[in-house]
Amino acid sequence: MYLSIIPDSAGLAVSFGYHKPLIEVVRAVHGRRWNAEKQCWIIPNTQVCADAFLQKLYETGLFTYQTECHKPQSDTVQTSPAPDKLQQPVDQEVVKVRRLMDARHYSVRTRKAYLTWLTRFFAAFPAIPYEQLGQPHINTFLSRLAAVEKISASTQNQALAALLFYFRFVRGENPVELDSVIRAKQPVRLPVVLSKSEVDRIIKQLDGEKRLAVQLLYGTGMRLNELLSLRIMDIDFDCNTITIHNGKGSKDRYTMLPHSLHAPLKAHIEQVQRIHTRDIQDGWGEVSLPDALTHKYPAAAKLFKWQWLFPQKNRWINKETGLQGRWHIDESVLQRAVQTAVVRAGIHKKASCHTFRHSFATHLLESGYDIRTVQELLGHSDVKTTQIYTHVLNKGPGGVISPLDRM
Repeated sequence: MYLSIIPDSAGLAVSFGYHKPLIEVVRAVHGRRWNAEKQCWIIPNTQVCADAFLQKLYETGLFTYQTECHKPQSDTVQTSPAPDKLQQPVDQEVVKVRRLMDARHYSVRTRKAYLTWLTRFFAAFPAIPYEQLGQPHINTFLSRLAAVEKISASTQNQALAALLFYFRFVRGENPVELDSVIRAKQPVRLPVVLSKSEVDRIIKQLDGEKRLAVQLLYGTGMRLNELLSLRIMDIDFDCNTITIHNGKGSKDRYTMLPHSLHAPLKAHIEQVQRIHTRDIQDGWGEVSLPDALTHKYPAAAKLFKWQWLFPQKNRWINKETGLQGRWHIDESVLQRAVQTAVVRAGIHKKASCHTFRHSFATHLLESGYDIRTVQELLGHSDVKTTQIYTHVLNKGPGGVISPLDRM
């Protein structure tokens, strides 16, 4: 169990994986609130609140602490600073990283991941001042992740990216001697691809906005988070396009809008507008705006064009302003719906929301579309990433007649 507590301008940002006892502990804190944009809990940064929160954490039995430190009997000079004296500068380093990522408009997921890895890195060397941490400590930390914790290669690379960001852009250093790092083995896996018949069977198990969402996933090749981040103004029926903002790598791109979805999508948008109109009449109707637009165009938060294409059913409350609005539906809602639909459709492949993206790319290549076109639609920066789909085309092993069938 790993829990991250990082100082934030609004209080203490508390992050952890889904764990019911920890959620109950946080909910017991007076003044706590959920930050939907940063995907973390915010609790008041006061001594009383922090002490009460830590005490509740210890009472869960998931965490331990040393109640009594060993004191040398002689007047021995302490060679390393006490951990509490090291913590404050470390917290300041974490804050520097957070501010730099905010200034560069890194995605919420990237910010959360980088801050988590950086906090773990500092925690791995509690007796060493942060300014003395360097190349050997990076190697030790990354090697431990692979050799002891058995993490995947992609997770280890994410940890490395977080550390390199800190050392290069905050410390102004460039660690390059990473040859001694024990690397997690990178498995070579082919993407799971559904046939057109299987896609149709899954879609038929869904209805309402979930069905429309899955049709868009398959019909456009979008990632799940890209789909849920769509706003009303991103849909262009006249040009038959969908604009995807801040995709992977913070890049914008266009993808096609399937003609067959014009009617159901227009009906869905009309329903979203009715909900928004009621919210406005009730005195609410605000939506979270990207980056600095909240301060630059405060009135835009209530405009219909900025509303999410797939809003949540329940409103969220901004504890600071008291205003209510809607966030987009959570990824887990659609993920669970797809998992249930796959089972009901009698499909035994390991299919998920992302499988529709794989299927979109493969079916386009099977239809004879140029790989560069597919690359642009998927938003891949390197065509090598797109070429993985050429290995699962029907004209591959499926087009070869087995010698057993010739007997």
